[in-house]
Amino acid sequence: MRIFDPHIHMTSRTTDDYEAMYAAGVRALVEPAFWLGQPRTSPASFFDYFDALLGWEPFRAAQYGITHHCTIALNPKEANDPRCTPVLDALPRYLVKDGVVAVGEIGYDSMTPAEDTALATQLQLAADHELPALVHTPHRDKLMGLRRTLDVVRESALPVDRVLIDHLNETTVKEAKDAGSWLGFSVYPDTKMDEDRMVDILRSYGTEKVLVNSAADWGKSDPLKTRRVADAMLKAGFDEDDVDLVLWRNPVAFYGLSGRLQLDAPAPEAVTHEGNSILRGGA
Repeated sequence: MRIFDPHIHMTSRTTDDYEAMYAAGVRALVEPAFWLGQPRTSPASFFDYFDALLGWEPFRAAQYGITHHCTIALNPKEANDPRCTPVLDALPRYLVKDGVVAVGEIGYDSMTPAEDTALATQLQLAADHELPALVHTPHRDKLMGLRRTLDVVRESALPVDRVLIDHLNETTVKEAKDAGSWLGFSVYPDTKMDEDRMVDILRSYGTEKVLVNSAADWGKSDPLKTRRVADAMLKAGFDEDDVDLVLWRNPVAFYGLSGRLQLDAPAPEAVTHEGNSILRGGA
């Protein structure tokens, strides 16, 4: 079984997670830029973070046979902080990098005017750079947030079929599907979706343009949720081709819209990255 996790925050995870993910079948992932929990106080904090997504994390993933790509953006939560919004002006120099396969995470957190501006600006950047966009729907008022998101997308220069709307659930999937977007589902231990609910959605709405992710981060989350969904699908009667479509071919097709996706098995070409390795001690 081959698995592509299209949304996982490995900056928050350990090398043990990489090892376990590889053993579970994960061979590729995309790490979206997101809120780190501690508020950032200047654009420089973002730039160091973006550089890590383009350098250190691909190096770390390669040590475990996993191909790492990323998406770059000003996230919705920090779009409300005027100390952070100058990041928008600097994004073009990151969006031309080979490892960047989409603009994201963009979208809504609290659905403020500042978030409206950041979303519209970054959709335009995606169109300008011929990249797809990964859109975060809010954790509260999800249906209202989806509808507002779709309105902004329709007003933008980016076609809706180049947009992946993530964190969907039973209340939002139909309207997102009817709009023609790609459909993203985050599977968590206690919140968002779980394996059984995901299987029910696949039964009701099919497997076309559906991406399943773990969105694992610094909170209670599980980087093996993609494999657990695959196993639940097989148990529920889906066949191996269905699993491969949802867990591999769909994310490859979406991020392949960037023209930058490289899925050859990574070979660690260096012992260190910028003088650092994943090892500690003398062993």
